[in-house]
Amino acid sequence: MDLNPIWLTLRLALITTILLFIIGLPLAWWLSKGRAFYKILLEAIITIPLVLPPSVLGFYLLVAFSPRQGLGKWLLEYFNLQFVFSFKGLVLASIIYSIPFMVGPIKSALQQLPSSLSDASFSLGKSKWQTFIHVLLPNIKAPLFTAMVLTFAHTLGEFGVVLMIGGNIPNVTRVASIAIYDSVEQMDYGTANYYSLILFSITFLLVVTVFVYNKYQLKSPIL
Repeated sequence: MDLNPIWLTLRLALITTILLFIIGLPLAWWLSKGRAFYKILLEAIITIPLVLPPSVLGFYLLVAFSPRQGLGKWLLEYFNLQFVFSFKGLVLASIIYSIPFMVGPIKSALQQLPSSLSDASFSLGKSKWQTFIHVLLPNIKAPLFTAMVLTFAHTLGEFGVVLMIGGNIPNVTRVASIAIYDSVEQMDYGTANYYSLILFSITFLLVVTVFVYNKYQLKSPIL
């Protein structure tokens, strides 16, 4: 049995989660401060992948990064970057598609923290960044863990987006969800079941881990 689609999927999910953590953490912090209209607009754009059909998002990414026109052509000519039908394209699409799963829980958790935490830190001479790292983040460990696990698990099951922008290239863009679709198309239900069971098992363990961690997470009292 070919395990390459599974390893490729896990690699994609891991890279996407790491990059989204780096991007989403400061973004969620910034969005949690204030209610300016442009922040509401940006948050709406970030949330769209939750309700937009994946094939629609994948189609527009395919058009935007096509090497024959516009942005895609410019990136290829000047930077030798091609996102369409490449693993880099899968990462880019996954970041856009999974960003609400990283930003949403972190933003909500930060907004629920009492303002007295930040005020006390500022009164001790700490900067905003020091307050964020040393005061706020330790108080949202469970939401942080949940956001990372949900992002990873969500990336495992992507289909429409990765199919549109990545296609079905063995060892390059043929992730597990594509392999399952191919197997069903070929009436090879045994192989489809094999890949499906692996994805189901991984996802189930991740979700159980989140619930166990959140239930038994020992938090220090917030003063």
